Amino acid sequence: MAVAYTDRETIARSDDHRALRIWLRLLTCTQMIERVVRSRLREQFGTTLPRFDLLAQLERHPEGLKMSELSRLLMVTGGNITAIVDQLEKEGLVERLDEPADRRAFRIRPTPAGRKTFAEMARAHEEWVVELLAGLSRREHDELLKLLAKVKSHAVEVVS
Repeated sequence: MAVAYTDRETIARSDDHRALRIWLRLLTCTQMIERVVRSRLREQFGTTLPRFDLLAQLERHPEGLKMSELSRLLMVTGGNITAIVDQLEKEGLVERLDEPADRRAFRIRPTPAGRKTFAEMARAHEEWVVELLAGLSRREHDELLKLLAKVKSHAVEVVS
């Protein structure tokens, strides 16, 4: 007996506005991809998506980031960042450096081991996303990117 898979999109009715159905489909696709990524990060690297995301931000800023900058970039509370940094520091993946301009602040920077670990995870992450989007042709990828850019641009105009 097959188990029915339910997702956000299943709450839409055929008579709902098309825009609502599109939004629910986008949300469903995002959640499905994220679920796979979370699961594979846990299985293959024994880590979580928030830890991966924090290391990804540090990869983009090799000089390191203050805790408040990490919190803003990741859109989570400082307490969440502190807990993740504490774990990564214990594992030798990041280090805290004194921030000369602010004695109360620390700059978080990846260690060589952290950069190596993140590079391995990032390669795998890219492969997973490529696999998950392999159902589309190159032309369809380009078309989808253009359409989503248009949606994003309009949304920015609306909220501005």
